Amino acid sequence: MQSNEYIQFFDGGIEPKLENLGGKGASLVTMTSAGMPVPPGFVVTTAQFDAFMKEAGITRDIHQLLAGLDPEDMGQVDKIAAGIREDIRSRPVPQAMRELTITAYESLMSRFEAPVPVAVRSSATAEDLPDASFAGQQDTYLWLDGVQAVTEHIRQCWASLFTSRAIIYRLKNNIPNDGLSMAVVVQKMVNARVSGVAITMDPTNGDRSKITIDSSYGVGEMVVSGQVTPDNIMLDKVTLAVISEHLGDKHAELVPDLVAGRLVEREVDAERRGRRSLTDAELTAVAQMAKRAEKHYKCPQDIEWALDADLPDGGNLLLLQSRPETVHSSKPAAVAATAQPGATAGGYFSGLSHPPSTTSPTSAGTTPSSSTGGLNLGSITASLLKPSF
Repeated sequence: MQSNEYIQFFDGGIEPKLENLGGKGASLVTMTSAGMPVPPGFVVTTAQFDAFMKEAGITRDIHQLLAGLDPEDMGQVDKIAAGIREDIRSRPVPQAMRELTITAYESLMSRFEAPVPVAVRSSATAEDLPDASFAGQQDTYLWLDGVQAVTEHIRQCWASLFTSRAIIYRLKNNIPNDGLSMAVVVQKMVNARVSGVAITMDPTNGDRSKITIDSSYGVGEMVVSGQVTPDNIMLDKVTLAVISEHLGDKHAELVPDLVAGRLVEREVDAERRGRRSLTDAELTAVAQMAKRAEKHYKCPQDIEWALDADLPDGGNLLLLQSRPETVHSSKPAAVAATAQPGATAGGYFSGLSHPPSTTSPTSAGTTPSSSTGGLNLGSITASLLKPSF
């Protein structure tokens, strides 16, 4: 299947445009085009979301509901947000668009010897921008098997554009609803042995001569959500020598249960907890990948990465996302002399542009569903639900 107005494959050879693919989708297509090791996938473009919303007659109602809404009136915001999401989830997707998505999924599966689980990730047009901190505002769904689960959760991603948290963020930052749209990424799931985040500076003070890496066992959502204390390592950006190293507790990991077809939380044994989750060679490889992303985008980057347990050593490091760092990047590159490196030792970067958020039913608008075998972490980075597509 070739890319088209409603579907764009990462490697489809079409120029990535933010207005078509959203921040996350555009980044993944860009990184794939640049030859970076990105798991394959495709983007359900904003054109499909816009066509669905127009045909369902929802867009006009949303503008009326949100006009004059007070972001401080949480009760009213929650009520309106819940109503909008339910409206989106309950409307049928036009058959022609639905068939394009199904064909794209089947085309992706044909690249593998057997069907593989995928992640379904929201990609709003206003996220992952240098002057916006939208990461976590919408939902991502992990370890989904089968076309029915995938199509169900694409619409869940569409609906998550209107969580209470996302609506309030836009209202308080004067981001208009006109032109706001949502693309959705469908991407091969990584069977992560180790994963984490890296930022191409010291997040405590903006020192761009450093790279800081957090790593832990299993799928990275436990790091992003703050459920585990990861290893925290700071390196010199030029020599890649370790400057400081703090071992995290890493008490648990998210790993696939192949029988149940879902991710499960498992306790990490004492021996693995007591040593660094990355070898020296792996640590260097992650740092080099972060530098490569920074060089490509020409600004400090906040990346997500994983080591795939199904791939051989040396070819198992994958880049899952790269977004601009926004806290320090707009400031002069000079380092604050009083800042203490390692101030966030052993924990998720407190200085990152997109800190994790606390999930609540009103902000995420989602609850776990065992029927599709996915993982729900609400508005943090991962979630799961289920109406028909």
